[in-house]
Amino acid sequence: MKKLDKFVIKSFIGPLALTFIIVLIILLLQFLWMYIDELAGKGLNFKILAELLFQFSLSFVPTALPLAILLASLMTFGNMGEFGELTALKSSGIPLQRIMASLIVLIILLVGVSFLFSNYVLPYSNQQARSLMYDIRRKRPDINLQAGSFNNDIDGFSIKVTSKDPITNKLEKLIIYDHRDRRGNVEVTTADSGYMKVTPDESSMIMILYNGNSVTELEEKNVIPAERKYPTRKDSFKEQTLVLSLSGFDLERSNSEMFRRNSWSKNMAQLSRDIDSLNKGYNAKHKSQYNEFKNFKIYEGRNQMPSFAVQTDTLRALANAVKFDAKTIFAALNNEDKKTALSKAIEDIQDASNYIEGNNETMKMQTRDMKRFEVDWYKKLTLPFACLIFFFIGAPLGAIIRKGGLGTPAVISIFFFVVWYVISITAEKMVEEGLISSIAGMWASSYILLPIGVFLTYKASNDSYILNIDTYISFFRKIKDYLYRITIQGNANNPDNTTIENEQL
Repeated sequence: MKKLDKFVIKSFIGPLALTFIIVLIILLLQFLWMYIDELAGKGLNFKILAELLFQFSLSFVPTALPLAILLASLMTFGNMGEFGELTALKSSGIPLQRIMASLIVLIILLVGVSFLFSNYVLPYSNQQARSLMYDIRRKRPDINLQAGSFNNDIDGFSIKVTSKDPITNKLEKLIIYDHRDRRGNVEVTTADSGYMKVTPDESSMIMILYNGNSVTELEEKNVIPAERKYPTRKDSFKEQTLVLSLSGFDLERSNSEMFRRNSWSKNMAQLSRDIDSLNKGYNAKHKSQYNEFKNFKIYEGRNQMPSFAVQTDTLRALANAVKFDAKTIFAALNNEDKKTALSKAIEDIQDASNYIEGNNETMKMQTRDMKRFEVDWYKKLTLPFACLIFFFIGAPLGAIIRKGGLGTPAVISIFFFVVWYVISITAEKMVEEGLISSIAGMWASSYILLPIGVFLTYKASNDSYILNIDTYISFFRKIKDYLYRITIQGNANNPDNTTIENEQL
């Protein structure tokens, strides 16, 4: 490897690692912002949170890598242009394509790594991350008794405290309803004060109550409702210990295999098999619905005439004719039978319309599921290819603007990434709705931004200052001069208009 290649790669690796970490952190912060309500108050330990963030960070890698490459290439070539290194290399007769050659090879390797990651690691990380998130959502929040309101977090109990000492955790004026028998408010315990603590294994909660009463409404069996006496039993105590089960408050890990049917947990080979199966199922269902509609909705009366129609020898002859002529048969009916036939026809049409609408919604849902699998299949190709596109945008653009650091390159990178992201999301939604084909939609961002990369590379190779403000000022000045000459020439050809304009002035 030549010294030039070592120098360029060394200048690129540092910004790439830095920007990749920054982008990954930003995506993780966005994730936490979206799901903070579902994570807060669940009593999750550091190990669970670390595992959740790690699995989701792996799922963000294919999205973070293209943006990191765009930003790193802008910073690298911007720094080289700002400090005159790019000018010195070009003055030595080295073209921009040669300077970029080693990085092109590196980016192609990163494209391959990104594809392998998306195809093999990403399905597993998505499966683990979604499974853990599902378990966290099912986990119930910690007990948090608020003074003045009933708390129903513990199954079978409704607890209210009048006041709570934040220092000693002493509870005042407790009311506890026991609903474990599912008979309503038939068992209630009141106490002047008490304390609450959780067992070391966190499987139960112990409540120590002082100076209270326990009232239980006894169940009456085989008694007529009008003759019920509602007997009760009242027990008084100076101290009582109540043990409440906390089942459901711990994090129960489910089997991640339950998510294997989703499209985001499969590689390309599995997605191809599923797409083929969904296509066959769709075609078979479409064919069966067509045959059912044709045989039972449209032609059900073709082989058997209605009983009111087959009454005379003429009608029997018409019904048994080889050629079915509905107009002739209808004309041969009397007025009453015509009304009956029309009513039956309208009823059949409405029934057929409802049948079509119902099956149409079912087929739309099946089509949407199939398109979702196709979208995830193409994503494993378009996301790695975006790395190459963003490099051919960032590298020549950095050589043109000649500004390093994180300021200007970050702004430009975010602009192009937002354009790419909006195009990708919009086209993806259109594909899922069946408005455009999967190939056209999923590659839309690529074939829109790739010509921009080619154009920027061409301009950078020819040392064109397309972002120089003086260039645009000169361009608009030329347009202004051109319009002025046209106006002067038009006035010279029409002296009358010139005289009128002078008089108005």
